[in-house]
Amino acid sequence: MTDTTSNTSVARETPPAVGHTLDVSHVDGDAYEVDVRGHRLLVDQPVDAGGTDMAPTPVELFTASLATCVAFYAGRYLQRHGLSRDGLRVRSEYTMATDRPARVDSVRLVVVPPPELPAERRAAMLAVASHCTVHNTLREPPEIRIEVKS
Repeated sequence: MTDTTSNTSVARETPPAVGHTLDVSHVDGDAYEVDVRGHRLLVDQPVDAGGTDMAPTPVELFTASLATCVAFYAGRYLQRHGLSRDGLRVRSEYTMATDRPARVDSVRLVVVPPPELPAERRAAMLAVASHCTVHNTLREPPEIRIEVKS
C-alpha cells in the first residue's frame, strides 16, 4: 500500500489470529456436554455402540457442521441477490472408512435450493457454498495438537 501523503510504502502486517475456545465435559456414560459461548449441546453414542443415544455423535456433528456451513453460505448468496431462503435445505450423507484409522471416508452434500432460484444462478450459488469455512478447513487442514494437562 502506498501512503499518498508522503509517497512512502507502508507494509501491512498480518493481523494476529483470534483464538476461540469451547469446553467439553463428561455428563454420564458416553455422553458429553459442549459449551460454546454459553450455548450447550450434547453428544452421545448410539445404544449399539454403548451409549444411550440421547444426542448426536461427534461424527454426526462434524458432518452437520459442514452441511450447516454450506447452507449458511448458500443462504447468504441468496440474500445478497434478493432471493428468499425459504425452502433452502442441505442434506449430508457420509460413509465411514472400513480400514484404520477410524474416520469419515466420504461426504456427499446435496443442496436443495428454494424453488424460486433461477436455473442460471444455481452454478454461482454452488460455487459460493463450496467455499464455506468448514469446507475450506478440510481442504487446508489445521495443525492439531492434543495435550494432557499435567
